[in-house]
Amino acid sequence: MTASDITTPLAKEEIAAVARRLATATTKGDLLRMLAEEAGRYTLADLQVIGGRLFMEVAGLPEPYRSRVRPFFCEQLFGAHHRLLLMYRSGAFRQVGEPIRDRETFEKFCAMIPEGCFTWDEHAERTPFHYAPQHRLFYYLMAAFTMFVLDSPGHPVGMPFPGGFAVEDRNGTFYCLIRDREKEVFFS
Repeated sequence: MTASDITTPLAKEEIAAVARRLATATTKGDLLRMLAEEAGRYTLADLQVIGGRLFMEVAGLPEPYRSRVRPFFCEQLFGAHHRLLLMYRSGAFRQVGEPIRDRETFEKFCAMIPEGCFTWDEHAERTPFHYAPQHRLFYYLMAAFTMFVLDSPGHPVGMPFPGGFAVEDRNGTFYCLIRDREKEVFFS
């Protein structure tokens, strides 16, 4: 089944099953393998829809912020996708045996995925393509890879935010100066 097939009435259960499966990962290698298997279900058409949606979201931002942030959003999704598949295809998942660092946060993240994928009403938006729950799942898959396999922040280092803030790496410790505003962005 491809990601495009997940538009059936069973979509919510299928996405919940993906989240439950991810939550069973005990090592970063297990999680990398599971994420790559799920990411491999996305067709080129799915990736084009996701890219189109990303373009539409960024296009609505004011300049000059829009131009500064666009490459970071692309890196966050498609750079992560590329690294995930590259690591998987090179067999790196077999060598990554260390446990997932913050198990409690990881389990909460996995539990949030199904509801996060179905929260938005796409019918209220005017887009030239069908953006479905499985497309939102892609965001969660890439975030899980970045945060729980690579132990990196969800947003790339250097990503600017309104107010002049940016994600920082200070000697291997990551700082997001707007992190406390996370509660205002549901399912972040």
